[in-house]
Amino acid sequence: MESVTSAIEQPGTSAAERTVPVPRLIATDLDGTLLRDDKTVSERTVAALAAAEAAGIEVFFVTGRPARWMDVVHDHVHGHGLAICANGAAVVDLRDGARFIDVRPLERADALAIVHAVRDAAPGTSFAVERTAGFHYEPAYPPFFLDPDAVVAPAEKLLAEDSGYTEPILKLLANHPELSPDEFLSIARAAAGDHGSFTRSSPTALLEISGPGVSKASTLARCCAERGISPEEVVAFGDMPNDLDMLGWAGTAYAMANAHPDVLAATAHRTAANTEDGVAVVIEQILEARSARELP
Repeated sequence: MESVTSAIEQPGTSAAERTVPVPRLIATDLDGTLLRDDKTVSERTVAALAAAEAAGIEVFFVTGRPARWMDVVHDHVHGHGLAICANGAAVVDLRDGARFIDVRPLERADALAIVHAVRDAAPGTSFAVERTAGFHYEPAYPPFFLDPDAVVAPAEKLLAEDSGYTEPILKLLANHPELSPDEFLSIARAAAGDHGSFTRSSPTALLEISGPGVSKASTLARCCAERGISPEEVVAFGDMPNDLDMLGWAGTAYAMANAHPDVLAATAHRTAANTEDGVAVVIEQILEARSARELP
């Protein structure tokens, strides 16, 4: 993958670290990355995404959001129309009503083992269950987004074999009212890491738990392999710990200026904050470089 010098420079970076690759695929997180703080996509970013697709560069939205929350970018998909949701647990077709194309579930037995182990390690934890067909939570779980169709019951009942719910489990969410987010993540991984993939994307102590081996990176790798695209041909953008695997897998990774300290520490490249169209800035540079190279 070819590269050119970037206008985005940070003090202390070398010339090699200030390059913008010309990729075959762009993978971008949504919240805190592509979306502005009001959860909208700016006109500049809309134009950049459309221009990338017109230039033959595939764009994948790769998010922790469930399929039911993808309406925010529904009008901005091009080409394949696919998005990776729930931290890699699902691939959906946004052009077909967010229809599930591929699901990598968290098995019920693993989900129950996680509930018991994390509760023992961090008393006071409450859980929610995200399935392909709905979201349900325990009485103590903070109703961050009220859903009139949600069932409120103990996790054991929501996950019971005779619960009546047969749809695949995309992820568990675990909330703790007192622990710091990173402390809670460390405790939960130590207690139940063999049963699932633990990460977080919230500023609160809210963990997102997928099936073992399921992540943004592993599902993106599958989608790229289907297209004959190597990691070196991918440019990725992110801001939170749930993006770390994807940013580490991609040939070139950009942390947003507003990113979590762990993301900033793990990436060589920076772009502007989500409120300043950081993803669009890099896409524009990529396309300018391609156009300059194609001039006679």
